[in-house]
Amino acid sequence: MNRIAVITDIHGNLPALEASLDAIDTIGVDAVYCGGDLVGYGPRPNEVCRLIEERGIPTIYGNYDYAIARELEDCGCAYVTPHDRELGQRSVAWTLAHTDQRSKDFMRTLPFDLRFELGNQEVHLVHGSPRKVNEYLFEDKPASLYERLARAEEARTLVFGHTHKPWIHTYGDVLFVNCGSVGKPKDGDPRAGFAILELDGTGEVRASIERVPYDAEAVAREVAAAGLPGEYADKLVAAA
Repeated sequence: MNRIAVITDIHGNLPALEASLDAIDTIGVDAVYCGGDLVGYGPRPNEVCRLIEERGIPTIYGNYDYAIARELEDCGCAYVTPHDRELGQRSVAWTLAHTDQRSKDFMRTLPFDLRFELGNQEVHLVHGSPRKVNEYLFEDKPASLYERLARAEEARTLVFGHTHKPWIHTYGDVLFVNCGSVGKPKDGDPRAGFAILELDGTGEVRASIERVPYDAEAVAREVAAAGLPGEYADKLVAAA
């Protein structure tokens, strides 16, 4: 393989997933991988799981997938305020009630991580970090953290999501690639986001973040109509 796409953090947003896959098909890649969090916050958990399953996209579980598949009431998310926690628990309860058994069974089969080759370079895909599915690797964390992770990493490229904020940086000999989020960006850009990884002229891996417009306002209306917290609908449009 010489070029691949990585999608992550879809969160029940089917139109964003469809727009991303259409864009990836147009770009042209050798394979698509998914970094998890298929469900949660969004109104189409089952349709998202079906599309991923039908396309045969190699996928790992995110913290939300792990919880919903096992009927857990805690998604492992970090909440800043009690109000955020209340909203989060409402989302978990809604997703548990509206995710069918086929989707839960599918998510239970997903592994923690995946390793694959791009050219002769190994790529390691995790959801949060190699240490924990729900560890947040934000861009502004101390460089010492990423240098420690780089020393422990066997692959030359580490790909992840979970924060919904994309970034790319090299620490030590490891390229860190946060793919952002297909269905629930938090970087101020409401468009769906995903990563493209490809080989450069020297056989090294380079990465870019692609953004794709879709009808986020229509999905926001669907979120509100489904009985999910209105704040989630607002954030789809604002992406903050």
